[in-house]
Amino acid sequence: MLILNADAYAHLVRPVLFSLPAETAQKVAEKALRRPFVWKALRPGFQVRDRRLETSMCGVPLSNPIGLAAGFDKDCEMIPSLASLGFGYLTVGTVTAHPRPGNPKPRLFRNARESSLINAMGFPSKGLVPAARRLEVYRSSRGRVPVVVSISGVTTDEIVRCHRRLEALADVMEVNISSPNTAGLRLFHEPDALGEMLGAVSEVRHRPLVVKLPPYPAPDTPTDEFAESRDSLMALVRVCKAQGVDGFTVANTRPAADARLAVGSGGLSGRPVYSGMLEMVRDVRSEVGDEMTINACGGVFTGGDALAAMLAGATTVQTYTGFVYRGPTAAREINKELLAAMSREAAGAAA
Repeated sequence: MLILNADAYAHLVRPVLFSLPAETAQKVAEKALRRPFVWKALRPGFQVRDRRLETSMCGVPLSNPIGLAAGFDKDCEMIPSLASLGFGYLTVGTVTAHPRPGNPKPRLFRNARESSLINAMGFPSKGLVPAARRLEVYRSSRGRVPVVVSISGVTTDEIVRCHRRLEALADVMEVNISSPNTAGLRLFHEPDALGEMLGAVSEVRHRPLVVKLPPYPAPDTPTDEFAESRDSLMALVRVCKAQGVDGFTVANTRPAADARLAVGSGGLSGRPVYSGMLEMVRDVRSEVGDEMTINACGGVFTGGDALAAMLAGATTVQTYTGFVYRGPTAAREINKELLAAMSREAAGAAA
């Protein structure tokens, strides 16, 4: 079928979608993914089963290490369909305690020449109540794929409220402290504020918790400024470790100016952030040792990208922009490519 053919998507479907404004194309994709019976019927065609792909995240078994990053299914509306597409796990949200309109439009653009997106969404959310209702339905389904629920807020109380309500419906919780587009969220870039918030969350938590970190700055940042940013981020990592979190998502989109956006700047994702993500994964792994989970997030498009992230220290990898560009077969193709890359790596090591 056309929908199972990666080349057909690249040459027929994607050009049509990419002729539309980026947020309009996203809405078209979301509409298609709200028909779970179609995707469930096609589920076998998206799966790659191989024991070499099996891993775990914070103790949760995964059939493969390829996860969907937060932001695609902000309100947990497409979980049954997305669960059919071959991902090892899904990250849904980011969910906020109260409904939020997000930033004014336009707030999402593509740059196809560099395989990137830039967004200034600002956490548009329908809020906690509808997300919880949908997660309750999915939690009771058979053969479900593990779900990470991403939450955030501009106060500790908002984050604790989300965590308390949603934790029982998740396999892993993720606290997002790192959106470059959300006023107030950067409060938690301060070690004391982050420690206080995580301490409050720890009082009510019973399941694994990961923290989604801010990214390293752009590669052309002056050396002294880059080093200062790296030191600040590693200080946040140490706070998280001291508070007993189970892992990290490395990392969120990179702040970037873009006059096309209504608010003038946003978060860059896709190919341009990949090298910085790899560097940060290496540094976080060096800081925390071997035991903690690291979910690599930023510019992963291929199985080769995934393997490089894992060799740098990642436990799993997440894709969002790669999913947008490669379409519904993205997880399947990345897993197939990952197996091929693993075979080449093993052959090279044996030579």
